[in-house]
Amino acid sequence: MSFAGLSTIALFGGGRRTDDTAGRREGLLGGSMTIAWDDQYKQANIMWKVPRNIRMNDNIVVREDEIAVFYRDGKALAYLDVANRYALTSQNAMIVGWFQKVFTGVQQQAEVYYLQKRIFDGKFGSKDPFIFEDPDFDLIELKTFGEFRYKIGSAENFINQFIGTFKLAESRMVEDRIREELVKQLYVTIGNMKQKGMKVTQLATSLNQIEQFTLENSKAHFGNLGIEIVQLSGLNIPIPEEIKEAMRKASGARVLGRAGPGGVAAYQQFAVADSMKTAAANPSGAAGVGMGLGAGVGMGYAMGSQMPGMMQQPQAQQQTKACIKCGAQIPVTMKFCGTCGAEQVEGKPCVKCGKPVPPGLKFCGECGSAQTIACPSCKAENPGNLKFCGSCGKPLGG
Repeated sequence: MSFAGLSTIALFGGGRRTDDTAGRREGLLGGSMTIAWDDQYKQANIMWKVPRNIRMNDNIVVREDEIAVFYRDGKALAYLDVANRYALTSQNAMIVGWFQKVFTGVQQQAEVYYLQKRIFDGKFGSKDPFIFEDPDFDLIELKTFGEFRYKIGSAENFINQFIGTFKLAESRMVEDRIREELVKQLYVTIGNMKQKGMKVTQLATSLNQIEQFTLENSKAHFGNLGIEIVQLSGLNIPIPEEIKEAMRKASGARVLGRAGPGGVAAYQQFAVADSMKTAAANPSGAAGVGMGLGAGVGMGYAMGSQMPGMMQQPQAQQQTKACIKCGAQIPVTMKFCGTCGAEQVEGKPCVKCGKPVPPGLKFCGECGSAQTIACPSCKAENPGNLKFCGSCGKPLGG
């Protein structure tokens, strides 16, 4: 209920009151108080709760950039959204006619919350990662970061949800909850785009689409909270370093593999040279003896260039193994497949005890814990230690 139509308000004496002075009594009527939210206390706060409950004969000062909401019994009762000084007295029949519902019985009072109408700037970042199931690189943990602008869309919904439902009494708690809800909506958008075929390698070129889809698809969600997200910008979804390294190796191997009849030999040269560089970077190991101080890098490339002649000798042929995912033959020393990019591990650690669990098993042979959990929304299987579904982005806990 809004009092926007009131034109005549009885005014009573007294200066403006703030957080420090709102407990003082003043005015022509006994026990009355004038309440206002001074600019010096607003700053980046989206709301402020008046320290004491409003009563009959009090005065409420509302400025152009504010809304004053009356709250009791878990819901917003009414709000003042037109700039003026409102006196809650019997001389204002239009107000008292409604306030008789509030100022009767044992509790003849109500709480008052001030809300700012202006647009706020904020930043967000993931606390928990989103698990992106990629066809080439398997399960990848992703986090999102960025900036957004928001404002109050509905004062009644805002108070009913953040004060009545969530029990958040401070402005910073409200802002934290808005950030959490925004990250959830981003995860839902990423999950939907992944279901339509987006791969992890396409994230960088899809950031603008993710921003726009999130803005459009989350309007109803934030509308129920009384919030309007005005803008999303600067979205960043960094790719983990190990995935970047796998991409570089897979890309280099594919380029060499397309080099005609000598593609296989070229790929083997690439793999051996890469292994030698790794050994040179670890001179403390047996494989790195004699390759310290940067010499190993040069030796790796030099020996790689001589490999065609060496490959003609059967005793020097490189040993290979089948990729555990696509079955392609790759050198036994490779940690990632040059064809599909999959990591070459025989088993992943148990989500509970950490012991290796062979591929294909759904329960740990050591502690018996389930390694997967079904999403309650889309029924997709997810690793047992995840909080959000890798397919649809919704919480796994229901």
